[in-house]
Amino acid sequence: MTDTPTDGEYRVQIEYCTQCRWLPRAAWLAQELLTTFETELTELALKPGKGGVFVVRVNDEVVWDRREQGFPEPTAVKRLVRDRVAPGKPLGHSEKPAE
Repeated sequence: MTDTPTDGEYRVQIEYCTQCRWLPRAAWLAQELLTTFETELTELALKPGKGGVFVVRVNDEVVWDRREQGFPEPTAVKRLVRDRVAPGKPLGHSEKPAE
């Protein structure tokens, strides 16, 4: 079995710090992504980590790292995931520009 996904298979992983108790934040973001991309994602995993980690990956590609970018707003992560799994998919009201 290979770890490389085939076309159309998208796996999201959210690695979060257990020491910081960031499971609720990771679970909430997971729910947002699963709701938005319910037909595009084949898997979403929560990975316990340590040392202040909060990283979002799509097929092993880091799309958000708290250490470099701070905590993400769900809309920012949705855009990054969308660009990889469903380019051109509208994100609805959450994507409207701020006035």
